[in-house]
Amino acid sequence: MEKADLKITQTTTSFSENTRKSHEKPLHDKVWRLFDFIAAIFALIISAPILLLIATSIKLENWKAPVFFKQKRVGKGGQTFYMYKFRSMYVDAEAQLAKLQAQNEMEGHMFKMKDDPRITKVGKWIRKTSLDEFPQFINILKGDMSFVGPRPPLISEYENYTNYEKKRLLVTPGCTGLWQVSGRNNISFQQMVELDLTYIKKKVDSSQY
Repeated sequence: MEKADLKITQTTTSFSENTRKSHEKPLHDKVWRLFDFIAAIFALIISAPILLLIATSIKLENWKAPVFFKQKRVGKGGQTFYMYKFRSMYVDAEAQLAKLQAQNEMEGHMFKMKDDPRITKVGKWIRKTSLDEFPQFINILKGDMSFVGPRPPLISEYENYTNYEKKRLLVTPGCTGLWQVSGRNNISFQQMVELDLTYIKKKVDSSQY
């Protein structure tokens, strides 16, 4: 992992310093990391046939396009890393985003659109079933992510965070959390933040929160 871009780092020095002081409970952290590592290996082995099927489907839809999509995200303490997913959008999806901002249905710093034209046919299926997230088992093995935790924001989202919202990054980001199981498509950004912080308060030493 590498530190977030200079622009971000300069504006979040105090946050990063506070984060280093706000360690998760040592024993709990080590046990949870061991669980994540073992569970991720097991999950990759068990899901191998499904992963192969998805990869084949993506290639059949567009042979020249990549199977995987990686995107720089911001993790614990402002550290950046590449998060992996199965590609569920057309190759030029990032370039089209600016044209669709006016149709954003999500309040706050995130983009959400019910009928996003950038999503492929296979992409609609794997997104609906969350199968596009399976490559994040690799992120868990690397220690970038955990099974449970706040979703890691994009750098562009993080740049607009308030100090309060940056508390989402006091712990390792996860593949799933209270936001997802509470109905992620019907929850606002601020509600997501509050749900994440509810989880974090239980995980981080309260005296350091």
